[in-house]
Amino acid sequence: MAMTPREVVCRTIDFAEPDRMPYDLPPLYGSDFVRVGVTPSPDTRPREGVDEWGAVWENIGVSHLGEVKEVPLQNWADWEMLTIPDIREPNRWTTLEGARARAGDRFLIGNGISLYERAHFIRGLENVWMDIHHAPEKLGQLIDVLVEMNLYAIERYADAGVDGYMFCDDWGLQDRLMIAPASWRTIWKPRYARVYAAAHAAGLSTFLHSCGDIAAILEDLIEIGLDVIQMDQQENMGLDRLGRTFGGRITFWCPVDIQQTMVRGSLDDIRAYARRLITALGRREGGFIAQWYGDPAGAGHRPAAIAAMCETFVALSPGAFARLPSRTVCDELASGQPGGR
Repeated sequence: MAMTPREVVCRTIDFAEPDRMPYDLPPLYGSDFVRVGVTPSPDTRPREGVDEWGAVWENIGVSHLGEVKEVPLQNWADWEMLTIPDIREPNRWTTLEGARARAGDRFLIGNGISLYERAHFIRGLENVWMDIHHAPEKLGQLIDVLVEMNLYAIERYADAGVDGYMFCDDWGLQDRLMIAPASWRTIWKPRYARVYAAAHAAGLSTFLHSCGDIAAILEDLIEIGLDVIQMDQQENMGLDRLGRTFGGRITFWCPVDIQQTMVRGSLDDIRAYARRLITALGRREGGFIAQWYGDPAGAGHRPAAIAAMCETFVALSPGAFARLPSRTVCDELASGQPGGR
């Protein structure tokens, strides 16, 4: 009997030999996932207008995204006046009623609250960068508010039968981390660890979306319990390098690189890259989930390019991992020692 989509995703994350490769694609092609979130969410990112924290957003063109033009906490002297949304308000959680039943046999992901992006939506990006050096205690106090929101959200999601927990924090520039990795390890790493430990204790797998070059902290994220990294770019870090260094130890959830091959490549280039994603990042036991980018207009993705990618992923899904090396073999190759790391 074929595995359910939920089983396929769980086994892929656990490197437990799913019977096909899972995917998350447009409705025409299907998805093994259903998403649910707190509504309204303290991490809502409107196209324009004012969010619950008091940040003023403006739209940035054809993209469905907005950006913050005015932050609510310009000065730490105003900390006591900051509006902090109450995540415990019962009306925020009505979307969880029946969510497990609506998801059926698909994998249900609950959306959390970012620990970096929300901090700079509140303080401003440059202010956060300065706070790292000049006001780390104040910055930590703000991040801890966000951590506590996540811990409460995890409790609610676990009670509702949610399978995975995810939030978004873009940490990378094109060629390096936005901040010094040492600063990330001092300020953010222990706080991520708290969230991931709570999720695992509640029976939820952990997911993080992060774009740019995040190779410098990927080892740390694996160490503290991240199960799935959702990255829309790979070419800036080197696809083969990612697979060689991290494959078999974390599950990658990726589309064809959204800034390079997906935009500039021919349809054959896109199909070939989709195949390379599986062979570079996947293992015989699992470790790769196929995805598409949900804002194709904003990224400049042609309909034909999206079709080429999705059709390739769907066609390869059955048996995608069967002919790949095992985790043990790949660990040996990566370490240069028999028996792996």
